Amino acid sequence: MKYSSLKVSLLIPFFFYSNYGFSEEITAQGADKVRDFYNEEHFIIEEPEAGEQSPASGKPQTINGVRIGPGDDKTGYETTGYTTNSVAITARQGIKADLIRVVENPPLGLPKIPVPVDNPLTAEKINLGRKLFFDRRLSLNDTFSCAMCHVPEQGFTSHEVEKAVGLEGRSNRRNSPSIYNTAYLERLFHDNRETSLENQIWGPLLSKNEMAMTSFGHVLQKLSTLKDYDGLFEAAFDGEGANILTLGKAFASYQRVLVSGNSAFDRWYFANEEDAISDQAKRGFELFRGKGQCISCHSVGEKTALFTDKLAHNTGLGFKRSMGKKPEKERMLIAPGTYAYVKKSKKDLVGHPEMADVGVYEVTQNPDDRWKYRTPTLRNVILTAPYMHDGSMPDLKEVIAFYNQGGMLKNESGFPNVTQSPLIQPLGLTENEINDLIAFMETLTGDNIAEVISDAFSTPVGDTTNEH
Repeated sequence: MKYSSLKVSLLIPFFFYSNYGFSEEITAQGADKVRDFYNEEHFIIEEPEAGEQSPASGKPQTINGVRIGPGDDKTGYETTGYTTNSVAITARQGIKADLIRVVENPPLGLPKIPVPVDNPLTAEKINLGRKLFFDRRLSLNDTFSCAMCHVPEQGFTSHEVEKAVGLEGRSNRRNSPSIYNTAYLERLFHDNRETSLENQIWGPLLSKNEMAMTSFGHVLQKLSTLKDYDGLFEAAFDGEGANILTLGKAFASYQRVLVSGNSAFDRWYFANEEDAISDQAKRGFELFRGKGQCISCHSVGEKTALFTDKLAHNTGLGFKRSMGKKPEKERMLIAPGTYAYVKKSKKDLVGHPEMADVGVYEVTQNPDDRWKYRTPTLRNVILTAPYMHDGSMPDLKEVIAFYNQGGMLKNESGFPNVTQSPLIQPLGLTENEINDLIAFMETLTGDNIAEVISDAFSTPVGDTTNEH
C-alpha cells in the first residue's frame, strides 16, 4: 500500500505503529492480524520468530520472582490487538539491601573487591551513590538519569535499544555496557579510556548526547539547590560537602558493590557441586576452553573467574562496520523484537551521518589500536542483550556465528584488517556445539540478581516533590 500524503519512508521509526493512513477495512481485520502496513518500495518488516525469548525481544524473563526485561512487555506489539502492560514507575517497590557485605565476603567465584585507599566503602556513601544514580535532576532538563541507560532489571544495560539513547533522544555510537562487576576493572568504557569509577561519572554527566550538563560547576551548583541532599554529603564524607571529588566517590561507591557471582557455574566449578549445571552446559564449558577458544579472552582462574582479560582486541566487527561494504538495506530496530529492513538511500536522506568509531585508537592515537574494544565480562551475559560494543547482535547465536567465521580479515575489496587479533580464527563449530556453548553461558547468572534489583527499586526516581 502507498502513503501518498506523507513521506513516511523518511519517518519510519516514528510512524510505524500509528494508525494514521490505515483504511477501516485493514484495521477491522481482527486483533490477531499482523498489521499489513509495509511498503516494499522503501522498507520491509521482519516479523519476530515464533517463540523467540531473547531479552532484546522485549519479552521479560523471571528470576526468583523478579521480572527481568523492559517495564512494558511488548509481546504481540506487531498486532492490532496489542494492549500495553506497563509497570508504572510508582509501582516499582523494593527493599534496600545490605550491599556492603560483599566487601568482606565476595560471592563465590569472584575475588576480593579492590577498594581505593582514599575512598573506603561505607553504607552512607553507597546510599548516597544509589540516590544519585537514579536521580534525573542531574541532567540538563531534569529528565535523564544513569539508570535510564543502565536499567537494573535489564542487567544494568538496556535491552530495548542497540545503542544508547541520551537526553531528548540523542543517539550515541555504542551500546550501554553492563555495570555488574565493574569494581574489578582498571579501565572503563568500551575503549578503555577511563581509569577509575571515581572519574568515570563525569563522562556521561557532561556528554551532550547523554546527560548534557554543561560543566563541573553546573552540576555542583544544581545539586546545591536540591534540598533533599542537604547534609547527605557531609554525613558520608566527614563533613565535606559536594564537590568534584566527593560526587565521583559517591557514585563509585554504589557501583563498586554491584557485584554478582555464586552462579550455577561457580557452584559446579569452584565448589564441586556436580549437579549444579547440566551435562549440556558441561559440554559447553569444554568447548569454551577448547575448540571455541573463548577462554583466551574471557579468562577463568584457578579460584576465581572474571570472564574477561580486561584487554582490548580487534575482533573484526569494528573494521566491518567502518570498512565493510554497506548493505543496500539496513536492519533497524523499530520496536522491541521487531525490525525493519530500510533502504540505505532513504535513511541517508533524513538520518544523521553514521558516527565514525575506531575504538581504542581514539584514546591512544596508535594505529595498532584501530577497532579494538575491551573484552566484556560474560557474567550475567544472558541478561545483557543486545551484544557487542555497538549492540548490533541481538542474541548469543549471532555473536557465536560471528566468531565462528573468524571475524573479518579483509573487506569485500580486499583491504586487509591488519590489526585483527590473531586469537580470532575460524572455529568450525557445529549447530549442536553452538547450542552447548549457549547452555554454558546461561549458567553464569549470579544468584543475587533479584536482590540487587529490589535494592534499586527502593530508591525514588528523581524529584518526587516538584519543589526545586
